[in-house]
Amino acid sequence: MSIDATEFLQASVRTATPLALAAYGELVAERAGVINLGVEGAMIAGAFGALVGAGVGGVTGGFTVAVLAGALTAAVMVFVVLWLRADAVIAGTAITMLALGLTGTLYRALYGAQGAALSVPTLSPVAIPGISELPLIGRALFEHPVVTYALYAMAAALGWWFSRTHGGLALRAVGEHPEAAQAAGISPARVRAMALLFAGAMGGLAGGVLVLAHVGTFAEGMTAGRGFIAIAIVVLGRWSTLGVAGAALLFGAASQLQYVFQSLGWDVPYQLFLALPYLLTLLVLAGTQRRARAPAALGAPVS
Repeated sequence: MSIDATEFLQASVRTATPLALAAYGELVAERAGVINLGVEGAMIAGAFGALVGAGVGGVTGGFTVAVLAGALTAAVMVFVVLWLRADAVIAGTAITMLALGLTGTLYRALYGAQGAALSVPTLSPVAIPGISELPLIGRALFEHPVVTYALYAMAAALGWWFSRTHGGLALRAVGEHPEAAQAAGISPARVRAMALLFAGAMGGLAGGVLVLAHVGTFAEGMTAGRGFIAIAIVVLGRWSTLGVAGAALLFGAASQLQYVFQSLGWDVPYQLFLALPYLLTLLVLAGTQRRARAPAALGAPVS
């Protein structure tokens, strides 16, 4: 069986899009010094919000509610971690579990037995004239829903913002030396709160992409650990915008490889192929943790 390289790369980019969106939100939070394990919860909340919003206001309404649902999840994280001073790792895990349970309960309560048959409007791929006709990378990179192009622009804008703006430098200062940042008149708690809200909104958007650009419906637990993979992507990308893009594409390709291997007809349990992205996550974390340099104040509380 031959593998079409263009189709494989195009599918990898499509799969990487929600991972990269969630990872960029996580990147901002971690550069501010917060470990945000609630990203999985924001994603599932965004996916459910997309279903509800799309039923009322189409694709635009779906994305709007998805972002709001993710931000609301992050607001709980802000309250618990920055106001009540709870441990961020425990709080993030609890919020994710709460979001998974709550979305499942609401889904059954609102849609019942009809839920499995629900479908919502989805975004269609848009080919960019001219460059989408380039060999190999044309369709692979430039024939996607508009949300993927927005991701391209946001990745570039975020890299510029980190290094060229007062807000980006303030956020990095809080993540490295919060005491020095506070002495310079920057409120670490406020910066971290805004970073967490942004991370939640991005996680919600990522969940919305799964519903509104990929599958066209909602299923309980459909994020399937993608939020935790987004955290691994930030580590693999060494807390840089360009590194996160490359790591997200790597994980997107790993997800597509499971379908390639299944199509080859090998006489092995298909669950091994389904486990590929998660095995890669473990290998990446084990192989890069010693070499990667996290923000110095990552996980440190602030007053």
